[in-house]
Amino acid sequence: MDRIVSKMIIYTDMPKDSILEELCEICREIDKKRDIDRASLTKKVYKQIRKLLVLATNYGFNKNLWHDYLTFMLVMDENPFSLTCEMMGSGEGSVNAFAKNDFTAIKALFDYDFSYIEEKLEIDCFSTITNYTAIKKPELLYNKYVSEKVRALSDKIANAKDGEEVFELVTSFYREYGVGTFGMNKAFRIERDKKGELVFLPINNMDKVVLDDLVGYESQKKKLIDNTRAFVEGKKANNVLLYGDSGTGKSTSVKAIANEYYEKGLRLIEIYKHQFKDLSSVIAQIKNRNYRFIIFLDDLSFEEFETDYKFLKAVIEGGVETKPENVLIYATSNRRNLIRETWKDRDDIMTDDDDVHHMDTMEEKLSLAHRFGVTINYSKPSRREYFEIVKELAKRNSIEQEWETLEKEASIWEMYHGGTAPRCAQQFINHKLGEK
Repeated sequence: MDRIVSKMIIYTDMPKDSILEELCEICREIDKKRDIDRASLTKKVYKQIRKLLVLATNYGFNKNLWHDYLTFMLVMDENPFSLTCEMMGSGEGSVNAFAKNDFTAIKALFDYDFSYIEEKLEIDCFSTITNYTAIKKPELLYNKYVSEKVRALSDKIANAKDGEEVFELVTSFYREYGVGTFGMNKAFRIERDKKGELVFLPINNMDKVVLDDLVGYESQKKKLIDNTRAFVEGKKANNVLLYGDSGTGKSTSVKAIANEYYEKGLRLIEIYKHQFKDLSSVIAQIKNRNYRFIIFLDDLSFEEFETDYKFLKAVIEGGVETKPENVLIYATSNRRNLIRETWKDRDDIMTDDDDVHHMDTMEEKLSLAHRFGVTINYSKPSRREYFEIVKELAKRNSIEQEWETLEKEASIWEMYHGGTAPRCAQQFINHKLGEK
């Protein structure tokens, strides 16, 4: 195995503790020594088998875990070659010769015969992981988006006749889906690691909601769809502010948009208010990628004493560096103007503070909301509209109950649970489903 890996050129920047590197080291020890420490090497092998099992559990791999691992390594490796293929396809160039050399080695690893190691160490674990039957589990327990793509590509590589065909399969995959964590996942959060580096964390269990699941609000959904469609098609589009009453589906609409346009290259990055200082770093890492990114700011609002909104203003519009064309900001808020106002702010004559240019301060507070080119209002529905939402949700969930009775129960429910918002209607339906 180590002889195969030593011939690779492009796909060699692997961590020393990776499964492939560790197995190569085990093979070297077996070949080097006449009298091997069977117990020690077996322990090392089982450690790598455990890593494979953890990976399989996290991503729902099945059948041949060795093939799925190698494929996962290929689709997650962000190197100059794979990133170029993501942007432009394989094209013509001398680098293709080196890539085909690596894919020939990858094909050899796919076909690697582990019986030699099993005989030397008197074990049979490789026979198990190459003919593996996974325990069935709910999709929420693993990363389904990655699983489907990796397993499909893994089967194709396994059936490929040579490295040339593997080259075509993998480069086509890069061009269609991309490479690395952005290529495989829909949505992300950010955090700083122990070294202070900014990292993107995939959100694996994102709601599967689509816009049709949101009853009503047709004009609001149309405005959101029109803007997002223009964005993913490479046309001019605006930042969007969705504002209005709580529980009306503002956040749900943004999640639905991410689900519906994922296949067209749309990705969602959720950023919290305390992370606004990292916005510039986030944009620097995503501006040259072949995706369209929505930076999602949920439940956005500021008190008078908070100044973090200045980071956001500079990023949206007004900073020295232009916001890249593949990035938009979608925010939700219960406030139209985002920054808390007081009656004192509305008093143009008398003020209790020392602000000489009072109107300039007022304009400063309003300017953040003005930087969103599209504003969409989600207001709480009337009681009649609330009952229509309940009726539609009951129909979709096969709740068979006389409407007059259901309406009375829904009326009592909204009086004690937050009014006529769609969220309240959904909670009532959940309650009815729980009774069933």
